[in-house]
Amino acid sequence: MSDYYENYLTIFLFVLVGLGLFGAMIGVARLLQPRRQTAAKLATYECGVEAEGDWWTQQHVRYYVFALLFVVFDIEAAFIFPWATVMGSIADAWAVLVEMFVFIGILVVALAYVMRKGLLRWM
Repeated sequence: MSDYYENYLTIFLFVLVGLGLFGAMIGVARLLQPRRQTAAKLATYECGVEAEGDWWTQQHVRYYVFALLFVVFDIEAAFIFPWATVMGSIADAWAVLVEMFVFIGILVVALAYVMRKGLLRWM
Protein backbone atom coordinates (compact mmCIF):
# COMPACT_ATOMS: atom_id res chain seq x y z
CA MET A 1 0.00 0.00 0.00
CA SER A 2 1.34 3.43 -0.88
CA ASP A 3 1.98 6.24 1.61
CA TYR A 4 -0.94 8.14 0.12
CA TYR A 5 -3.47 5.48 1.14
CA GLU A 6 -1.76 4.82 4.48
CA ASN A 7 -2.44 8.43 5.48
CA TYR A 8 -6.14 7.98 4.72
CA LEU A 9 -6.15 4.67 6.60
CA THR A 10 -4.73 6.45 9.67
CA ILE A 11 -7.43 9.12 9.47
CA PHE A 12 -10.13 6.49 8.98
CA LEU A 13 -8.94 4.54 12.03
CA PHE A 14 -8.78 7.73 14.09
CA VAL A 15 -12.39 8.60 13.14
CA LEU A 16 -13.48 5.02 13.82
CA VAL A 17 -11.91 5.05 17.31
CA GLY A 18 -13.49 8.45 18.01
CA LEU A 19 -16.93 7.22 16.98
CA GLY A 20 -16.45 4.08 19.08
CA LEU A 21 -15.53 6.14 22.15
CA PHE A 22 -18.49 8.43 21.54
CA GLY A 23 -20.86 5.46 21.32
CA ALA A 24 -19.38 3.90 24.46
CA MET A 25 -19.80 7.13 26.44
CA ILE A 26 -23.40 7.55 25.31
CA GLY A 27 -24.12 3.92 26.19
CA VAL A 28 -22.58 4.21 29.67
CA ALA A 29 -24.45 7.48 30.30
CA ARG A 30 -27.73 5.83 29.29
CA LEU A 31 -27.08 2.93 31.65
CA LEU A 32 -26.16 5.12 34.62
CA GLN A 33 -28.72 7.91 34.25
CA PRO A 34 -31.43 8.29 36.89
CA ARG A 35 -34.86 7.76 35.39
CA ARG A 36 -37.16 9.02 38.15
CA GLN A 37 -38.95 12.24 37.21
CA THR A 38 -39.74 14.49 40.15
CA ALA A 39 -41.49 17.84 40.38
CA ALA A 40 -38.17 19.53 41.16
CA LYS A 41 -36.58 18.10 38.00
CA LEU A 42 -39.49 19.20 35.81
CA ALA A 43 -39.65 22.75 37.22
CA THR A 44 -38.41 25.66 35.15
CA TYR A 45 -35.02 26.83 36.39
CA GLU A 46 -33.84 30.30 35.61
CA CYS A 47 -30.59 31.52 37.16
CA GLY A 48 -31.42 30.18 40.61
CA VAL A 49 -34.53 32.34 40.84
CA GLU A 50 -37.93 30.75 41.16
CA ALA A 51 -39.99 31.32 38.00
CA GLU A 52 -42.94 33.70 38.38
CA GLY A 53 -46.06 33.94 36.33
CA ASP A 54 -46.79 32.30 33.02
CA TRP A 55 -43.98 30.62 31.10
CA TRP A 56 -45.15 32.21 27.84
CA THR A 57 -44.23 35.88 27.58
CA GLN A 58 -44.06 37.88 24.42
CA GLN A 59 -40.75 39.64 23.80
CA HIS A 60 -40.32 42.87 21.92
CA VAL A 61 -39.17 42.32 18.33
CA ARG A 62 -36.31 44.77 18.88
CA TYR A 63 -34.36 42.12 20.83
CA TYR A 64 -34.46 39.75 17.87
CA VAL A 65 -33.53 42.46 15.38
CA PHE A 66 -30.63 43.50 17.58
CA ALA A 67 -29.39 39.89 17.74
CA LEU A 68 -29.78 39.50 13.98
CA LEU A 69 -27.81 42.69 13.36
CA PHE A 70 -25.06 41.43 15.63
CA VAL A 71 -24.86 38.21 13.62
CA VAL A 72 -24.78 40.12 10.30
CA PHE A 73 -21.95 42.42 11.36
CA ASP A 74 -20.10 39.58 13.03
CA ILE A 75 -20.22 37.67 9.74
CA GLU A 76 -18.92 40.79 8.02
CA ALA A 77 -15.86 40.72 10.26
CA ALA A 78 -15.43 37.04 9.45
CA PHE A 79 -15.35 37.90 5.73
CA ILE A 80 -12.99 40.86 6.09
CA PHE A 81 -10.30 39.03 8.08
CA PRO A 82 -9.39 36.43 5.41
CA TRP A 83 -9.51 39.13 2.75
CA ALA A 84 -7.01 41.23 4.71
CA THR A 85 -4.63 38.33 5.22
CA VAL A 86 -4.57 37.38 1.52
CA MET A 87 -4.58 40.92 0.14
CA GLY A 88 -0.79 41.10 -0.32
CA SER A 89 -0.57 37.91 -2.38
CA ILE A 90 -3.35 38.72 -4.87
CA ALA A 91 -2.13 39.81 -8.31
CA ASP A 92 -4.93 42.27 -9.09
CA ALA A 93 -4.99 43.98 -5.69
CA TRP A 94 -6.79 47.14 -6.85
CA ALA A 95 -9.83 45.24 -8.09
CA VAL A 96 -10.03 43.34 -4.82
CA LEU A 97 -9.68 46.58 -2.86
CA VAL A 98 -12.56 48.15 -4.82
CA GLU A 99 -14.71 45.07 -4.23
CA MET A 100 -14.06 45.25 -0.50
CA PHE A 101 -14.96 48.94 -0.41
CA VAL A 102 -18.22 48.12 -2.21
CA PHE A 103 -18.90 45.38 0.36
CA ILE A 104 -18.17 47.69 3.28
CA GLY A 105 -20.23 50.45 1.62
CA ILE A 106 -23.28 48.20 1.41
CA LEU A 107 -22.88 47.37 5.10
CA VAL A 108 -22.53 51.05 6.00
CA VAL A 109 -25.73 51.85 4.10
CA ALA A 110 -27.49 49.00 5.93
CA LEU A 111 -26.21 50.27 9.29
CA ALA A 112 -27.35 53.82 8.48
CA TYR A 113 -30.80 52.48 7.56
CA VAL A 114 -31.06 50.54 10.81
CA MET A 115 -29.92 53.53 12.85
CA ARG A 116 -32.40 55.78 11.06
CA LYS A 117 -35.21 53.34 11.85
CA GLY A 118 -34.16 53.49 15.51
CA LEU A 119 -33.60 49.77 15.86
CA LEU A 120 -30.31 50.17 17.71
CA ARG A 121 -31.90 52.18 20.52
CA TRP A 122 -32.25 49.91 23.51
CA MET A 123 -35.80 50.63 24.65
